Amino acid sequence: MVVIRLARGGAKKRPFFNIVATDSRSARDGRFIERVGFYNPVAAEGEVKFRIAADRLGHWRSVGAQMSPTVARLVKQFGSQDGVAAAGAGVEVAAAAAA
Repeated sequence: MVVIRLARGGAKKRPFFNIVATDSRSARDGRFIERVGFYNPVAAEGEVKFRIAADRLGHWRSVGAQMSPTVARLVKQFGSQDGVAAAGAGVEVAAAAAA
């Protein structure tokens, strides 16, 4: 089963998470199918804290991928559910492929 979840990166005490589509049997930071976005919990003011490609999230959801509880909470919290643009500082929703 494909899962959309967080993969940790960054230095010690400076977490950075990639939002990835991966097989549920893969390790947390292991192999993944596609990077869908990122979450930076320690972003300074003025920096982007959360970005997700809404079209790719929609694609993976349409083919049966499940979001982890944390990713579902982040998507809901930052207001980008189902591709609706988020209203708030430090949030970006990547639009469809730029021409």
